[in-house]
Amino acid sequence: MCRFVRPWYLAGLLAAAPATMLGGENWPNFHGPTNNNQADARNLPLTWSETENVVWKTPIHDSGWSSPVIWGNQIWLTTASDDGKESIAICVDRESGKVLHDLKLFDNEHPEETRKYNSFASPTPVIEEGRVYVHFGSYGTACLDTKTAQVIWSRRDFPCLHWRGPGSSPILFEKLLIVHFDGYDHQYAVALDKTTGKTVWKKDRNVDYGSSDGDVMKAYSTPLVIEAAGRLQLISPTAKATLALDPRTGEELWRVRYPAHSTAARPIFGHGMVIINTGFSGGELLAVRPDGTGDVTESHVVWHAKKNMPSKPSSLLIGNLIFGVDDNGVATCLDAKSGEYVWIHRSGGNFTASPVFADGRIYLFAEDGKTTVIAPEQEYRELAVNRLDGGFRSSPAVAGQALFLRTEKNLYRIEKRR
Repeated sequence: MCRFVRPWYLAGLLAAAPATMLGGENWPNFHGPTNNNQADARNLPLTWSETENVVWKTPIHDSGWSSPVIWGNQIWLTTASDDGKESIAICVDRESGKVLHDLKLFDNEHPEETRKYNSFASPTPVIEEGRVYVHFGSYGTACLDTKTAQVIWSRRDFPCLHWRGPGSSPILFEKLLIVHFDGYDHQYAVALDKTTGKTVWKKDRNVDYGSSDGDVMKAYSTPLVIEAAGRLQLISPTAKATLALDPRTGEELWRVRYPAHSTAARPIFGHGMVIINTGFSGGELLAVRPDGTGDVTESHVVWHAKKNMPSKPSSLLIGNLIFGVDDNGVATCLDAKSGEYVWIHRSGGNFTASPVFADGRIYLFAEDGKTTVIAPEQEYRELAVNRLDGGFRSSPAVAGQALFLRTEKNLYRIEKRR
């Protein structure tokens, strides 16, 4: 367990996570086994380059922003043709970097115009023993057998005009695979039976967007299951609002409204508060008590912060501090209980990938291939700056004593060379 993270903070995050997902050898989904982009790894490299601390480097064809997920000796990620007409899943051997499976799953006759803003393979898969679930938004969702690479089930019947491409990653909860569809024309969350792919529940957003323009109805965020106020809650961000749903039924518990849209960052939970990054066009960080019912906008918002808040990268809650980096390279540290700024520092670069906390350090991954490593402290302290060829739009994975980093064209295993 990371020494900066209190056990009571992790309790809510771990309550809904299967025991098999815990530990440092697997990275099963977007933001890792505890869903907060934190790892209990030790002895990670502080520095690297194209010639230093690279165990292997594997080219990944076409393009995708999905993060790698890891179970045992397999690494899975998705990619897609630049024109969006082919959706592909790839499995890489963790030890050697060799491509084990390269599977075209879906042909798409009329893909949207997406490449300028996003990729056609941005949602991160989720993996468990024997199964990996890959998702390409409305282009298709599939469950694969990780031993045979055979398709167990697939669904292509969820309508959604993503407009800027899909982004929300699926999550596993108990026997459910839960997915967001927040597009120009349709906005809903859906839970599938992970064994059969059949729909268990579907919940329309029913949000007042204040406009008939579908561009302000889009969202890209990945949900989070917490336990708070004596109940399980699916924290489900969308444009203009975040909803808390019962993860087993889809029933709405509470909601908080805000003016921003294109919500992308994942919420975090700690100190008795859900901390929500609201997105673009007036985006801010909101801290909300999750013990209300109905519309809690006027009653349960504890604090909000607006200056230099990220729109795409998710933030890190480490002890009593929140660390983040905005899209334009300004790093911030806030007091988690009050929302007051502790420091602001211009790191430089542009950012889409979320930072990761591991081995007592925070790693920030920029779109130009630069990684800035900083200390999780009340004063900004830079520990190292590293560079790889190609930029980062995919968030990292951590397993064992290695960082697994996806750039625009390659997947790297970064580890101290013996």
